[in-house]
Amino acid sequence: MDIGMRLRQARLEMGLSQRQLCGDVITRNMLSQIENGTARPSMDTLVYLAARLNRPVAYFLDGEISSPNAVCMEKARNLFTQGKLIEADAALQEYRAPDGFFDEEWGLLKTLVLLGRAEEEMDRPGYALELLEQAARQKSCYLTKETERRRLLLLAQVSREPVELPSEDLSLRLRAKAALQAGDGVRCRALLEACEEKECAAWRHLRAEAAFRMGDFALAAEYYPEHCYQRLEECYRNLGDYKMAYEYACKQRQASSNSPKDDV
Repeated sequence: MDIGMRLRQARLEMGLSQRQLCGDVITRNMLSQIENGTARPSMDTLVYLAARLNRPVAYFLDGEISSPNAVCMEKARNLFTQGKLIEADAALQEYRAPDGFFDEEWGLLKTLVLLGRAEEEMDRPGYALELLEQAARQKSCYLTKETERRRLLLLAQVSREPVELPSEDLSLRLRAKAALQAGDGVRCRALLEACEEKECAAWRHLRAEAAFRMGDFALAAEYYPEHCYQRLEECYRNLGDYKMAYEYACKQRQASSNSPKDDV
């Protein structure tokens, strides 16, 4: 399977259209050519696409990799999977940068190895702290807020000093969404109220959905974004405001007739 086929498969597995994957970085025409095998992405483009698809760059280059670090990275990956963190760290020491194929993946794997080793060395606070400081210096486009949160929690445990943690809002919103899908509107609302940021679009939409499912149509109409025509129509119809319901029904029909069909 070539790069284009792997990109298309990963995109479809993520449920993304070509337009959604491209963003503002590359054109949809270019992505189409890459997926069809009539063009090859630059390394910068491939790094961007891999990050958007939550895959290591190596995933798309399997069978095509011409890097002196290929053996080193495969060895480190296997050792990490087996939980042999010291050996994995030693394998990563053999890496030679820069390497456009593996630099980003190396940074992620190195961070995870260092965090794992720090957890194993909690009875030696000085050494654990040194490992955590090394982890803080690693760079990779694959590192997430959750990875940094894990590092800070370990740092707080080792240093016994207050540490400012990243916001848990994303985790809370995901749990709220799961509660809503399970039909538990009360729990969904409680989780949303625990969030720090209550003005972002994702929070407001979930709060609106929770209110809608609990029959609080006035509150739902207050929180739904303007473009949620169908939901707003239903809210106002349940509230007996048929003028507003008709207005949003018209907007919904107009939006449906004007929207272009997206690619698959």
